[in-house]
Amino acid sequence: MAVSMHSATAPVFVQILTALSGVLDKAAAHCEAKKIDPDALLQMRLAPDMFTFTQQVQQATNHAVGAVARPAGMEPPSFAGNEASFADLKARVTQAIDFVKSVPAGKVDGTEARPVELKFPARTLNFTAQNYAMHFALPNFYFHSTTAYDILRHAGVEVGKRDFIGQIPT
Repeated sequence: MAVSMHSATAPVFVQILTALSGVLDKAAAHCEAKKIDPDALLQMRLAPDMFTFTQQVQQATNHAVGAVARPAGMEPPSFAGNEASFADLKARVTQAIDFVKSVPAGKVDGTEARPVELKFPARTLNFTAQNYAMHFALPNFYFHSTTAYDILRHAGVEVGKRDFIGQIPT
């Protein structure tokens, strides 16, 4: 069975980002119920050299939109990057979901061999679109989504596996 580029990426991002939106609601409710300053969770990290919760969510959305945009030959949308609340992060996640849903499958499918270049301050990475999506964007998306979830779990927010995975298509 062949799986198209679009079906291997876009629905996965929508599923997990939608679940992340629900997790953000639970985090906000946890802070309210426990009288915790939301900034304490937003700035929490698992280790000193890791990104904060806010940055984990930002990175997850960046990888999701990039994995759909770049193979389609589009520039990923840029986000403000100044999210300072759960509501701000939820709005960013919604923007990412809306963008991913807006890119037609026909713009992504058949682009497996299209070159994708990522420029970083220290180096440039060159991929085929398929290798970029499957070996860079998806693993990074899952890493940052999982780490955001783990930070909240560590902080005592009552989230479980179902919250992370969300609605599974059948």
